[in-house]
Amino acid sequence: MSTAQPASAPEPFLLGPAMLFCPADRPERYAKAAERSDAVILDLEDAVAPADKPAGRAALIEHLDSAAQDLLERTVVRVNPAGTDAFAADMQALAGAAPQWIMLAKTESADDVQAVTERIPKVPVIALVETAAGAAAVQAIAEHPATAAIMWGAEDLIASLGGTSSRGPDGSYREIARYVRSTVLLAAASRGKAAIDAIYADIKDAQGLAEEAADAVGSGFAAKACIHPAQVQTIREAYRPTEEELEHARALLEEVSKHGGVFQFRGAMVDGPLIRHAELIVSRATV
Repeated sequence: MSTAQPASAPEPFLLGPAMLFCPADRPERYAKAAERSDAVILDLEDAVAPADKPAGRAALIEHLDSAAQDLLERTVVRVNPAGTDAFAADMQALAGAAPQWIMLAKTESADDVQAVTERIPKVPVIALVETAAGAAAVQAIAEHPATAAIMWGAEDLIASLGGTSSRGPDGSYREIARYVRSTVLLAAASRGKAAIDAIYADIKDAQGLAEEAADAVGSGFAAKACIHPAQVQTIREAYRPTEEELEHARALLEEVSKHGGVFQFRGAMVDGPLIRHAELIVSRATV
């Protein structure tokens, strides 16, 4: 039986809201990706062909050895799935490089997270849940002490189920994708971990991205991943409250100290959850 204690709310997550993927074998893009995003995910998995992975590891190690500390603090390294030869090579290369964040592709169990920490102790792990097995084990993954956040992925998930697309003809997620998205968010939050929303693959559809990012904000995702620099500002704008939202939240919070419990504000009853909502809105004002 697990001895983990439930958390009341996720800890602040410092890598968002827009996390941009960059292939690890394209070091000429590292600096630009970092400049244009809140955090950069240097990818050793799907973005790099098998034959190019050794060159990607070499470029990545050189970067980790020479980059400034403030950049390293918002650099995530996505490694290959635990149990694969590519994962073993990633761990061997990274063991002496002291990455400050690891994203584990296709995490399917707490043992997968443990496989990272056994080779790189104390590194915070972003568990990427993108298979049926990972979705089924997400609560145990969230409970592992090295898990700092959980991200979900749609297309690999659907492939693992034998499907062909995560979205229906109207562009919205299929029911199973929505279920896993919600499950990841719940599992992460129940253990005080951040949840990261999946990428939006249609780079040209800024409106669709804006709507999905707004839903991620409203639902409680701490950040959203993206695959192109043009998507960063759209995500940031979704996480930044409007002037009206911010004014309302600040005014509500000013009233809290004047009341001992539930109170009425601008025609609505306000209690603890609504106060927390206002606090979160104010906290996003600097995004």
